[in-house]
Amino acid sequence: MNKYRDIFNLPNSITLARISVVPFLFFLLMSPGPFLSLVLAVLFVLASITDFLDGFIARKYNMITTMGKFLDPLADKLIVNSAMILMIPIDRIDAWIVVIIIIRDLVVDGIRSIASSEGIYIQASTLGKQKTLAQIIAVTALIIHYPILGINVHLVGTIILYVAFFLTIYSGIDYLIKLYQSVEKQ
Repeated sequence: MNKYRDIFNLPNSITLARISVVPFLFFLLMSPGPFLSLVLAVLFVLASITDFLDGFIARKYNMITTMGKFLDPLADKLIVNSAMILMIPIDRIDAWIVVIIIIRDLVVDGIRSIASSEGIYIQASTLGKQKTLAQIIAVTALIIHYPILGINVHLVGTIILYVAFFLTIYSGIDYLIKLYQSVEKQ
């Protein structure tokens, strides 16, 4: 019973709830008029906020678990990458940028996993966190898509997406350098 409570503690339950938003992204983006796009953006933002909430609760109340360490980054990538993939067929985002972002995520996760299996811990970088925040802001704007108060929200989202893209590449290189430096020290 105690292991069950550890696995399904409050932070992990919040993370699982965030993952459960992904199917809603799919259904709402099937017919993305202005109202549904706004509803979806609000849902996406709420799910993104839970990313910060679950980590805060886990650290503050010493509820960090192996399951949480696995689920939290997975949930982040699932919701952001799913939203980006689902916006490709409705022409809100270019496929090439999504592919490069996902490849970078896979490479960095692979690097961190291999390093971890060799006893090398590569901590999440500030650049990686900035990349995630820029992606969340860009994806939110691209989900909204339609003009609000005369502002071309889609253009704003696209510009922020290019900032996120730059941070994606830069942070990926940073992780490679950190891995190289860690291996050199051993």
